Amino acid sequence: MAGAGGRSWRDLLAGRARKRRSPFGSGAELQGAALRLLDQHQNLAELLLEVGDSAKPGVQDGAEHRGVSPESFIVSVLQEQASKLGVPTATLAAKNAMANMEQICQDPASPSRVLLLNSDQRKRLTCLLQTVKDLLANNMFCRSLFCQEMWKMKEPLGLEAVWHLHSSDIVGLAQLLDRSPAGPAAVEWLCSSLCGLCEQAGDISCGDTELAQRILSDFAIVFVQHGFEQPSELGRKVEFQKVAYICRAVLQRMLAWVLDAVGKEKQEDVSMVQAVRFWLNVFNVPLYGSVSPPDSLRQFFRHTLTEVLTYNPVLKVSDAIQMQKEWSFTRTSPLLTALYRKLTGTALPLQLLVAFSVQESVCQLQQVLETHEVNWQHVLSCVSTLVVCQAEAGQLFKDLLSHLLLKAFGNYDMENMITAFLLARQAALEGPAVFMPYSEWFKASFGSAGGHHGSSKKSLVFLLEFLSELVPFEAAPYLKVHIMFPPCVPAKHRSLLLEYLSLAKTRLADLQVAIEDMGLYEDLSAPEEAVQPQAQALRDVEKALQIFESTRKIPTSVIEASIFRRPYYTSWFLPALLRPRVLPKTPDGRMAFIDSLKRADKIPSNLYSTYLQACHAMKEKVLQDASKAEPSHSKEPLEQLEADLAELRTLVVQQAQWEEVAAQLAVLSDRLRRALGEDTEAAPCSARLQVPVPTPGLAGGPQRVVDLLLTSFCQILLAASSFNPPDRQGPCLSLLVKMLCGHRNLLPALLARLCQLLYHQGPSLGAAHILGLAAFVIHLSECRALIPAVEADFGASQAVPGEALSVSEFWSSLLVCRTEESFVFCLRFCTAAAAYLMCKFSSCSREDFCALIPPGLIKKLQFLVPRLSLEARGILCEEAKSALSWSSLSCPSLNPRRASLCLWRQAGFQELLKEKAFQLSFREWLLLELEVCPEKDILSAAERQDFHHWAIYQRYLPAPSAAGGCDGDLEKACGVILNAILDSSQRLQLGACAHSRTSLSPEILCRLQKNVSSRGYALSYDITAHFFRGLLSASLDCEDAAEGVSEALAACQTKCPVLLLSAALWWPRLEPALCSQWKRLFGAPLAGELARLRGWHSSGTRFLCSGAAFPVCDPPWLSAAFLHGAILQHSPRGTEALQRLGTGAEQLLVALLFFSLLDLISARIAPKEGVDVQTSLERSLQILQCLQGRGTAWPLLFHSAEEAPGRFHVLHSAASQRHTRLLPLAFYSLTPSFQQQLLQQEPTFLSVALQMYIQLLQLFVEGQVLPQSDQDLTEQDPLELISAARQFLLGAIPHCPAQSLGSIQPLLSTCEELDPELAASILHFSRPAVDVELEEELELF
Repeated sequence: MAGAGGRSWRDLLAGRARKRRSPFGSGAELQGAALRLLDQHQNLAELLLEVGDSAKPGVQDGAEHRGVSPESFIVSVLQEQASKLGVPTATLAAKNAMANMEQICQDPASPSRVLLLNSDQRKRLTCLLQTVKDLLANNMFCRSLFCQEMWKMKEPLGLEAVWHLHSSDIVGLAQLLDRSPAGPAAVEWLCSSLCGLCEQAGDISCGDTELAQRILSDFAIVFVQHGFEQPSELGRKVEFQKVAYICRAVLQRMLAWVLDAVGKEKQEDVSMVQAVRFWLNVFNVPLYGSVSPPDSLRQFFRHTLTEVLTYNPVLKVSDAIQMQKEWSFTRTSPLLTALYRKLTGTALPLQLLVAFSVQESVCQLQQVLETHEVNWQHVLSCVSTLVVCQAEAGQLFKDLLSHLLLKAFGNYDMENMITAFLLARQAALEGPAVFMPYSEWFKASFGSAGGHHGSSKKSLVFLLEFLSELVPFEAAPYLKVHIMFPPCVPAKHRSLLLEYLSLAKTRLADLQVAIEDMGLYEDLSAPEEAVQPQAQALRDVEKALQIFESTRKIPTSVIEASIFRRPYYTSWFLPALLRPRVLPKTPDGRMAFIDSLKRADKIPSNLYSTYLQACHAMKEKVLQDASKAEPSHSKEPLEQLEADLAELRTLVVQQAQWEEVAAQLAVLSDRLRRALGEDTEAAPCSARLQVPVPTPGLAGGPQRVVDLLLTSFCQILLAASSFNPPDRQGPCLSLLVKMLCGHRNLLPALLARLCQLLYHQGPSLGAAHILGLAAFVIHLSECRALIPAVEADFGASQAVPGEALSVSEFWSSLLVCRTEESFVFCLRFCTAAAAYLMCKFSSCSREDFCALIPPGLIKKLQFLVPRLSLEARGILCEEAKSALSWSSLSCPSLNPRRASLCLWRQAGFQELLKEKAFQLSFREWLLLELEVCPEKDILSAAERQDFHHWAIYQRYLPAPSAAGGCDGDLEKACGVILNAILDSSQRLQLGACAHSRTSLSPEILCRLQKNVSSRGYALSYDITAHFFRGLLSASLDCEDAAEGVSEALAACQTKCPVLLLSAALWWPRLEPALCSQWKRLFGAPLAGELARLRGWHSSGTRFLCSGAAFPVCDPPWLSAAFLHGAILQHSPRGTEALQRLGTGAEQLLVALLFFSLLDLISARIAPKEGVDVQTSLERSLQILQCLQGRGTAWPLLFHSAEEAPGRFHVLHSAASQRHTRLLPLAFYSLTPSFQQQLLQQEPTFLSVALQMYIQLLQLFVEGQVLPQSDQDLTEQDPLELISAARQFLLGAIPHCPAQSLGSIQPLLSTCEELDPELAASILHFSRPAVDVELEEELELF
């Protein structure tokens, strides 16, 4: 029971002992008297809460010296009461403890039990539990009865209360569950509470979130330990069998809750997703550490995986066949994939302890498939997760598929058969990088006589019947695989296969898919659009030639096509193979292949003769003089050009001899000349090529030619890359681009088309286009000596129209990063270009290699990669394990950020970044960043702020100037920022209205604002003057210069007030220079905002010097800044005139006080800046007196930037962080002027004063040396200032009204940690008056 004023019995006894000599002769007499008193007045339930105060230090006399302790009192009272009631003491203690807990945990605002307690409830509960621990130590508490009492409650205790009992080792959760009268009721209570806890986790404070995690962790350990005990342990713990049931049931119910939520995840219930993610923490293996036996943990994870795979198995096999494409890794619910990764040990790749390995995961999956009815969606999405996230899973699944097929054919079991097919298809959906394509698996399994189906006719019939049953549900790609690569069947059973093929073709016809146009080597598992038959036939010819050259035999697929797919073979394949060309003197691979087909009667004689005649005619034509040769009119020039480009592609794929490539390029050059209508004479060399970037229009003819050339280049590159990397593809592509550069009439159209594709259509380009164009521009840069300079006209907003660019600079300038879509495109394009460059020219010398590299490409990557990948910021810890593969860039599932990061980590690329020519300077980085549209950026505002902070403070500010940095010079960095802002206003194309180009970047200005000078609220004069001079110069490009300047300065009021505050401070020096420059440039009256600034300064000077009135204008802080500057200039008469300010000047005075206080801090920080401590202090005190005389609410000025009212927010945002941290120093320098009326007039004053005192102590505790000037030896020592502040508070607290004392309650906990005596004083004077009267009465004993 609490005594007077909330004091405990221990305090009361100690206090009485100090005040007078005890009349009792011994401790026993004293205890007896106390018991008689307690018997009349004590509330037994509240008595159990008293021990909490017994741990307080400093109370070591009085009752304890008499041999009496609070614990003994409680024991004695309980014994006395139990004796009267005729019950055991332990029973009485348990009942009263439970009653106390029920009362503590009842939320007055809610009729139901709460899951988490508030701070007051926790404090009371801690006291109660400490008492219970003491009773347990004295064998005065019955645990079993306590548990029974809990289950008798209308509603069981909240989770936090139960957790405190469990963690305090008073009543463990297992013991509590064992005493539950009904297991299902306990399960229901736990599950509902756990769900509620998870749902609350996202909406509570950080501290409560950590507590919720600890509760969840501790309970999960209990669930696993008792729910999955080993058989040997169960035998020894028969009494806990009920606990095992409850624990398993809870885990089962919670898993069902998770899986149900996964099914509803697409409904975008964010809170439910957060709740489920919180529960998934129970599957973090490190949580269990060494507490849970490994076998129990493994059994838990194995059981959970089984439950997931078998949960709600409503889908049929036919559903799975049709829907499994939707269950790939990227399309599966992130919650479900997260669960799989935790269960299978893939979530933490560096985790030393896992529940079980991937081998065990696959074995468990196999066991479930063989023994349970499964949820196919969960099974197949689990397969996708495993093959994607585990490198060894691919081989394990291949082994599993072999095992399933062996069992299927061994027992003619359809279930194992369908399982194998579903697993194979699901794994193949994740791409060839992780698993073999389905077509390869089907061929490997059934494409030879050695397959499982080849052992007997019964096995063959089993396979074909199975495939036939699948047909009604099959998608076209899988039917194509079965038709293109049918199972190997003996000739005598071929009729069985033909029946299936007929059925499959009928299904394809129903799906409106033409089997006749299918290629021989079509990638049927790739999720690409359908390829035209002509292009597919060319691919088939190239693939067939590759196989023939390696085996010297006609490929089986070609022979089968000549028999079973005659229409495709004769209509598409042979025409692609027999394209006329100049035959080499020594037969090459293509000639040998054609001869082999002729000898096998696979080429009709008349077709072969026609081919030879066409080849001979082409040879004769090439040898003839082009000026005398009759032009061929059999085809249009564009069609001829297309045919010749296709032939070149064949030569590249075949890696033909140099002579053949050179001859074909010569033919192409002639065809191109005719298509463009050029004459045979050399075209005149133009000095410059002009490209209008906003509207790069093309005529119909040139555009078709350019499109054909670019398309063919991409096709040649991709065809060659499918066989060899760029460094093994020969010089053909370099020679082709060099040949194109020789056609000067082609170059304007070619560059205009590049402009259309890269600048206007970039984000819409596909992977193949990006790869091809990236390689093309690299070869253009390689041939830059052949290309005239380019005048890229970016429209009216271009700073210098017609600026000459090299071709490398031209295409680099087309890669503009402004929106999310353009960022992704630029990243993909630059990554592809750099990867191609580094692979193609890897054998060059260092000097030659660096000469080939376009600097703009490397600089663009330096801007993009760190901006989009956190891993690229800072020091590179390790080199990439493998270089970025050129072939991987064409993968549809490629992650651009991952690919660029892989390139970034390569040692070769890092070496390039050390070259000065390729380093991105701070100014260049700023210009690129200023092009970004913040509202359309790929980064959020917070992410962009983090990136800016890293780039400025960690990358460029400390970097040497030789590397594009600022040598650690803040002023230099500010100058670069201002220059970049002004330059970008001339460079950026922001729209049709020219005047809008003076708009400033708010976020870059915010970065600038964090480099304010030692004055705390202003930049140096040089930086300020530089900005304003640059602003006036930039306004030359505006239609209305005055309006442009005024708009820019108006924007600074909210986006960068430090610029205007700097102008106010330096205006006497700044005004003459600006007026002179404005008159020289425009000869007109000053811009409106500049005239307004001059007017404020003049008003301040007249107000101080001639007694004129000072008009208060909006915003008042800017008026105050100019008045403050005038006061500094005309000191010491400045502050005396403040009494003349009229009504409505209160906000101005508050701002004036703020600037004066910052000057005071500056005098302490940097005394050499010319600011005097004593003068600043006196000025601040005078302003404060003026404010107090007006009754202005000034204490709110000292709230933090986040808490400050809107009218003070600008002031805080303009101040430096260092000055803001030292505001408590300035506050307590004002104590001589604090009037006692403040305590009554300003309810927030005490709260602000206490907050300032706490911050002052924290500065000292954290080791922050409080600044002290060397100029004034009379200044207070920092410790003296803290002591004075403390004495001020101790003296002020007794005079504060109750409202003020109530407002400081949130600060008490921090105050108790730093200054317990001050906190005690606050508590003492916060008590109601009735408590004080009671204390006085008790002193009469």
